[in-house]
Amino acid sequence: MPEVIQQFDERALVWIAQNIRCALLDPFMKLYTQLGNTGMLFIVLGVLMLFFKKTRRAGFSALCAMLIGLVVVNFTIKPLVARDRPWLVIENFVNLVPEHDPNSFPSGHTNAAFAFAIAVCMSAPKKWMKIAAVCAAVVMGLSRLYVGVHFPSDVLVGAVIGSLCGLAGAWVVRIVWERVQSRPRASE
Repeated sequence: MPEVIQQFDERALVWIAQNIRCALLDPFMKLYTQLGNTGMLFIVLGVLMLFFKKTRRAGFSALCAMLIGLVVVNFTIKPLVARDRPWLVIENFVNLVPEHDPNSFPSGHTNAAFAFAIAVCMSAPKKWMKIAAVCAAVVMGLSRLYVGVHFPSDVLVGAVIGSLCGLAGAWVVRIVWERVQSRPRASE
């Protein structure tokens, strides 16, 4: 990571830990960030959407987007960049939740959250669903900073890549969906 970005990231993270963390928010942020482990919160929401005809396409789009994000971030970029977690770099820095993956860049939780959110925005039928998905993604990214397991640039890049994966997932599902819908039925 370029030195100027590393210095900004460290200062910003220490500032968050010293000025934003509080006993009232700690339990919520710890719980919420851990709901994102392995993308579980967003996978469950995507699967739930499959059960309803009006949200089925959004569910498939979100799941496809998260799968693309998993390959791009967790299997490709993270191992290649191999950026250390904040507590390994910043002296006396305390993270609030355990994190077993030593690689910090980019944030996989934020990637999954934004892949889900943008795919939902591209294909969900209701405006409130789109707003809720984006809010959930933003809070996930902020929670990763709050608990101290990612640097700001990790979260920012995770959000950008996740958003691109969300667009890609929605595009792939739209193409497949339209082809499936236009095929003649066997009973016709």
